[in-house]
Amino acid sequence: MRIGRFNLDERCPAIMGIVNATPDSFSDGGRFLEPSRAIARALELESEGADIVDIGGESSRPGSEPVSVDEELRRVIPVIEGVRRRSSVPISIDTTKARVAARALDAGAEMINDISAARFDPRMLGLAADRGVPIALMHMKGTPRTMQEAPRYGDLMAEIGSFLADAMARAEGAGVARDRLIVDPGIGFGKTVEHNLTIIAHLDELSALKAPILIGTSRKAFIGKVLDLEVDERLEGTLATLAIAVDKGASILRVHDVSPARRFLDMYESLSG
Repeated sequence: MRIGRFNLDERCPAIMGIVNATPDSFSDGGRFLEPSRAIARALELESEGADIVDIGGESSRPGSEPVSVDEELRRVIPVIEGVRRRSSVPISIDTTKARVAARALDAGAEMINDISAARFDPRMLGLAADRGVPIALMHMKGTPRTMQEAPRYGDLMAEIGSFLADAMARAEGAGVARDRLIVDPGIGFGKTVEHNLTIIAHLDELSALKAPILIGTSRKAFIGKVLDLEVDERLEGTLATLAIAVDKGASILRVHDVSPARRFLDMYESLSG
C-alpha cells in the first residue's frame, strides 16, 4: 500500500507522528494550535523518522465536544499547506468530516484517518473511493463525549473484529478498493484499562481481516493507570505497548514521541532479522 511516497509493503511497520492542531487534546492540547508551530512540529517529526504525519484539528479525548467544519478547516488546512510547501512527507488527515477530508486532500494530504469508521459522515467513504486514498477505519463505542461511560463487551476481540469487518464491507460497497483499507482497534475509545491490555495482547486476532493494523497507544490513560504516571511520563510504557503490538502484527504505530519510537523499531528489526 502506497501512502504518498511511502510504501507500507516495503517498510513495515510505519511510524505515524501525531500533530494535534487543537486547544484541548489530552496530551499536547494548545501546544501546536498556531499553524506555524504545528508546521514546525510536523517537520520536526519527519526529521526524527516519521514515515507519515497525522494532522488533526478536533480533539477526541474522552468527554470532548465536536467542533464545526469551519473551525476544523481553519485549524488544519494552513498546516497541511505549510507542510506540503516544505516537505514531501506523507500526510494523513485525522477527521470524521468528509468536507474537511476533501479540503485536506486538495491541500496535499494523502490518507484519511477516521476514528468513526465513516459512521459520523457516510460521505467519507465515497470521497475515499473517488480519490483512491487509503482510509483508516477505527472501532469506537459511542462518541468521544460518551465512549468512556462504563463500556462493556461480551467477547471483546470478536466484537471489535465484527465491527471492523462491517466497516470494511461498507467501504468496499462504496467503491473503496480493499487494498486501500486500514483497520484500528481503537485503543482508549470506549475501553477500560483491561480492555486495552487485552487488545494489545490479542492484536494478532485481527489479522483475519487481512488489512494493515494501525495502533495508537501513545501516552494514553491506561498506561498512566497501570504505572501511576502523568501524561508526560508515559514514554517507557508506550514503548512497551509498541513492542507487543509489533510482535502481534501492527503495521502503523501512531505516536507523539517519534525519535524514541524510531530507535525502538530500528533495534527491534535488527533483533528480529
